[in-house]
Amino acid sequence: MMHNFRIAFFGSSLVSSYWNGAATYYRGIIRELARRGARVTFYEPDAYERQSHRDIDPPEWARVVVYPADKAGVTRCLEEARHSDMIVKASGVGVFDELLEREAPHAAHGATLTAFWDVDAPATLDRLDNNPNDPFHALIPRYDFVFTYGGGDPVVEAYKARGAQLCVPIYNALDPESHHPVAPDSRFAADLGFLGNRLPDREARVEEFFLRAAELYPEASFLLGGSGWQDKPLPENVRNLGHVTTVDHNAFNCTPRAVLNISRESMARYGFSPATRVFEAAGAGACLLTDAWEGIELFLEPGSEVLVVRNGHEVAETLRRLDEGHARAIGQAALRRVLAEHTYARRAAQWEAVVSGALSGAAR
Repeated sequence: MMHNFRIAFFGSSLVSSYWNGAATYYRGIIRELARRGARVTFYEPDAYERQSHRDIDPPEWARVVVYPADKAGVTRCLEEARHSDMIVKASGVGVFDELLEREAPHAAHGATLTAFWDVDAPATLDRLDNNPNDPFHALIPRYDFVFTYGGGDPVVEAYKARGAQLCVPIYNALDPESHHPVAPDSRFAADLGFLGNRLPDREARVEEFFLRAAELYPEASFLLGGSGWQDKPLPENVRNLGHVTTVDHNAFNCTPRAVLNISRESMARYGFSPATRVFEAAGAGACLLTDAWEGIELFLEPGSEVLVVRNGHEVAETLRRLDEGHARAIGQAALRRVLAEHTYARRAAQWEAVVSGALSGAAR
């Protein structure tokens, strides 16, 4: 099915991870779709200084079109996208999202398929719950597919209840070419590292799981990476790195004794929503601590492949007991699991099977 299958993909950014947590997800999925024969054009706005903070050049496996962040730029790209086999509108583009949500189904003509690809389904569903007049309520049934990067059955049922024709989670995963074990780097030396941008839906959980843990374990060293934390009061044993480019993610994950994943509040509430960082860390062989959320065992086995913690006190106590040998064993077990079951090659095969199945069903 995929040979020369043309996909027009409207997303936040493929070439920049700056204020763009979905970057590695897009890269992993799209690179593997290209390997399966798809021809992807990724349309991204020139917004939020992302283009001046690129961390990769436009890749050979996708055509990247950067458009001006204005209505004319969006309209021009939608007109070009009409000639594709599928138009994908991702959530969280950042500019003209409502316009793109509305016009993507209109732009499709003839046999062109449309998909809404939700990289933050809990936030989208909360937005709809909070606003019965949101125009997106009426638009969901107009898309041929809704793909989500997490959420499991709770999100699938919520989208079906809102009229989605077909909703399928395509989970985050590992790109072994991008995220893999490397030598430790003294810049990232610490007992516990956390990497995540400062967001309203995350900050209180970072205060509990990371900053409180640092206060409870003052003799340990803590490392904070991500944008937006520069004016946040921090305990003395927390070092703030600011934005960490994707080039440095492997060293960030491989160097500290352990790294911490903290889900955003809405993702923890829905469950079945492993952040990209979970697979990046596991792919680097890191010992991962994660906050508790339903469905973790579908991805990593608690106790042997990941350490699950429920608050800052448990983070501190887990870290106190964690020696280098135990940390290394957990990291190696996680690496084996994600290489076997959770790569983007597997996710792309799943995506192709879903689309092919829908097309063959429609043909019958």
